[in-house]
Amino acid sequence: MWCNQCEQSFRGVACQTSPGVCGKDEDVQSVQEMILYGLKGMAAYASHARRLGQSDEAVSAFIEDALFSTMTNVNFDLESLLEIALEVGEKNLRVMQLLDEGHVETFGPPAPTVVQEGTRAGQGILVTGHDLVDLWDLLQAVEGTDLQVYTHGEMLPAHMYPRFREHPHLAGHYGGGWQKQKQEFPAFPGPIVATTNCILTPPPEYAGRIFTTRFTAVPGGTRLQDGDFSPVISQAATCPPCAEARQGSSTVGYHRSVLLDAAETIVAAVRAGQISRFFVIGGCDGAEPGRNYFSDYARATPEDSFILTLGCGKFRIREHDYGMHLGLPRLMDMGQCNDAYGAIAVATALAEAFDCSVNDLPLTLVISWFEQKAVAVLLTLLHLGVRGITIGPNPPPFVSPNVFRRLQEEFDLRLTGANAEADLAAVLT
Repeated sequence: MWCNQCEQSFRGVACQTSPGVCGKDEDVQSVQEMILYGLKGMAAYASHARRLGQSDEAVSAFIEDALFSTMTNVNFDLESLLEIALEVGEKNLRVMQLLDEGHVETFGPPAPTVVQEGTRAGQGILVTGHDLVDLWDLLQAVEGTDLQVYTHGEMLPAHMYPRFREHPHLAGHYGGGWQKQKQEFPAFPGPIVATTNCILTPPPEYAGRIFTTRFTAVPGGTRLQDGDFSPVISQAATCPPCAEARQGSSTVGYHRSVLLDAAETIVAAVRAGQISRFFVIGGCDGAEPGRNYFSDYARATPEDSFILTLGCGKFRIREHDYGMHLGLPRLMDMGQCNDAYGAIAVATALAEAFDCSVNDLPLTLVISWFEQKAVAVLLTLLHLGVRGITIGPNPPPFVSPNVFRRLQEEFDLRLTGANAEADLAAVLT
């Protein structure tokens, strides 16, 4: 990090050049980093939304102003920076709403859908990342060929939209979370198209089969120009075919619209004591130790509760069979991290139905933490005044101890503990 007061670099500790000054500056720098990471996440969502024809000039203007506030020697005031950070959350809510509306308007109303996993016999192309427009453009490009297209990672929720579900070249889903790419990609024989972040630097073993779109790029891969998928299609036609290797199925598509349509039934079930609690368990996943906390937590939830999941964190918990409750699967996949607006909309609607605040609902948020989009969504939740959120497995490294203590005091922000079952038991008491 960089100290604006004494123009020295420091990492995680107060700079020693100006004792008594830089200790406070570490907190200022911390909130500036929070703003920057949140803006990066919001910009990613805004970029997706703009490709769907959705934008808001007020959001664009705020991004410029908020970036300006983080420049050297502009703002040393901690309180005003915290206000800006929460405004990042406010504007991010609007961006996520635009993205949600863009997806529905472009690809049709979502519905619960059973997705076949694994591969079919024949040549195929794998698509990873988040950008559904890229997936749609590729599907159109392969029309008239024998090529099959598979989703990977956060592309899985594409199957809940009717335009994708009905496309004859969308063959199913392959693989798990992004952090398993170096095990999964070598086993897929065809080209791989990476549309956004969550692409790992490929080893030479398969780098020549990696294609990226727009600003996404990796060493050894091929960056596609102007939406031209012909290099991908040409390579796919020369690659070995996929084997017939079906690996079961999964259900996606519990979009906000689906749950809101059932809101009256859900409210009645809660009032009748048939639903003990809702858990939102998802977020951005990773490979470091401690991530098993989320799978342990999910498996320990009561049988009369529901788990809502979204983001690549779903791949941490979806392998377990949680069973059914009231005719619905206990684990309901709401979509990508890009669909976080949906979880907020459902919580807000339930709070209105019960005439209470979101904090009074039988709702617990347990969020795996990793990158910039997670920062943007967390700031949105804090802007809305949501308390008692648990994040982990580690505290955000860019947040200073003083700033984290402030968030704990004002929002009851919590860290995952050493034992998931013990943390869950504390929630249920």
